[in-house]
Amino acid sequence: MAFALRLLFLLCGISGLLTGVWSKSKLVAKDNGCPKGWTRLDCHCYIFQDEQRAFADAESVCQIIHGNLASIHSDLENAFLLELIRAGGEEGQSWIGLHDTIADGDYIWTDGSDQDFLNFNVNASPNPEPNSANGDCVEIDEDDGLWQTAECIDTNIRTYVCITDVLFH
Repeated sequence: MAFALRLLFLLCGISGLLTGVWSKSKLVAKDNGCPKGWTRLDCHCYIFQDEQRAFADAESVCQIIHGNLASIHSDLENAFLLELIRAGGEEGQSWIGLHDTIADGDYIWTDGSDQDFLNFNVNASPNPEPNSANGDCVEIDEDDGLWQTAECIDTNIRTYVCITDVLFH
């Protein structure tokens, strides 16, 4: 699975879904419509933030830099975020923008986009995900790319990924 995800990431870069050039194993942005330091996939720009924060604080930082916690709408986007997190050196979980803090079991994205893709760890033991008993915020696991719920409390800190729209000139 990990090999397939890495291969998918490589193919995306080669096929032009990612804009920019590789230099010293980092993506260096050209004029790709993304703010400096962000990486583009389709019509969105992403940035991994390695400073750990609570869910609400992470969303606030994303908003300050004109984005939101990342929303994920396909297997490709999930694999892309996973590789972005791994490239950032994260070994564990990172926040994504999905939560059910307003209504239990009604998961929504912080950017207001439609919930049209889920990648919860439905085989988690002893309780399959999503499981609000574990918490109302959602994190992606660096090991397998599966999602799990976690407490949104201020002491539960994680790295995170922000998303913003491509800036058209």
